[in-house]
Amino acid sequence: MSEVKIKEEIEIIEESINIQSVEIKPKEEIDIYKEELIDSACESYFVKKDKLVPIENQDLPTENKTCQCNNDFALKNHLIKHQRSPSGGKPYKCKQIRKAWEKPYQYSKRDKDFSQSDTVIKHQRIHTVKKQYQCSQCDKAFSWISHLKLHQRSHTGEKPYQCCQCDKTFSYKGDLKTHKRTHTGEKPYQCSQCDKEFSRNSNLKLHQKTHTGEKPYQCSQCEKSFSHKHTLINHQRIHTGEKPYQCSQCDKTFSLKIYFYFHKQTHTGEKPYQCSQCDKAFSQKSKLIVHQRTHTGEKPYQCNQCDKAFFQNSSLKLHLRTHTGEKPYQCSQCGKAFSCNIQLKLHQRTHTGEKPYQCSQCDKAFSRNSSLKLHLRTHTGEKPYQCNQCEKSFSQKCTLINHQRIHTGETYQISQSYNRA
Repeated sequence: MSEVKIKEEIEIIEESINIQSVEIKPKEEIDIYKEELIDSACESYFVKKDKLVPIENQDLPTENKTCQCNNDFALKNHLIKHQRSPSGGKPYKCKQIRKAWEKPYQYSKRDKDFSQSDTVIKHQRIHTVKKQYQCSQCDKAFSWISHLKLHQRSHTGEKPYQCCQCDKTFSYKGDLKTHKRTHTGEKPYQCSQCDKEFSRNSNLKLHQKTHTGEKPYQCSQCEKSFSHKHTLINHQRIHTGEKPYQCSQCDKTFSLKIYFYFHKQTHTGEKPYQCSQCDKAFSQKSKLIVHQRTHTGEKPYQCNQCDKAFFQNSSLKLHLRTHTGEKPYQCSQCGKAFSCNIQLKLHQRTHTGEKPYQCSQCDKAFSRNSSLKLHLRTHTGEKPYQCNQCEKSFSQKCTLINHQRIHTGETYQISQSYNRA
């Protein structure tokens, strides 16, 4: 193509996008010309210095703008973007080490690829641009005002995105999209090493670490390591005692967001998950699944050190501590250690004197809910535990066990120890 023809086409482009004329350099000076128009941050090549518009995005009216799929486009850059979409190609990289004329946008810190030139510019702000947009309600700052606006919804509680199949609303469009998969059953992310599928890409990434055994996140206060960063953060709260989630309707605080979410349902009374075999309903789907095993008798969690099996994984984990002797929950006031957190909480009430469970029929209060339930039977007269050898009934299981020894002739172990003493 002659230089006259090139000049004519560039004049057309300049008129359409209102830029200053670009000097046409001889062919032997093209390399130098490219270097003059390189973005120093990501080594991208551009038609002009002031706007840094990528060369491949400039429209050349004389060129064919028809794709192989027979779609026609008014501008060449629209055709280029369209051609990338089927293959998922991302030719733009932000990179500071290697140069690539076919991949002008590359970033060395993350080695990320991008499908559009403007995307890499936005991405670079994460690493290079000052976070000038400060949240007025917390210490967080952002490079983009749009990110700040999204963050502010965590303070205001704004949820503009509503599911069309149920009443749930969401703060972010992506959360709504993921939620819709609970209705459709879509699980587009599949593990390459097993048959498991996931509705979220993040869940797939977390799952893949179960195959590699990778645990890169280690606690600085003990020797435990974790495959996920958020699991480490949650674990560290055992040491710090931090409980950042507080209920607005009562004074209870929680170390985990999921526990906070479940607690809020105790105020609303919402129990959307109902058992198909009995009248029981549950606030959590996981609890329904565990409950259904009481009907089927399924115990999928087997101890590898004894023959015991359990309905749920958490029960197995607690049981394993009887073999290992692990007691990770320690009282800060007396040093006693416990195998599970609930035992520590119950123990701490012996120091504080707290008795949160009040009888509705008398003035008595109890530190444990189970103690309150047993006490209520003294008012109702309920005796659910019946002896299978006689007609006697008892309000407590332990009383029934003691009674049955009359029939079996079994003596109390405590009495034998006392006699030997």
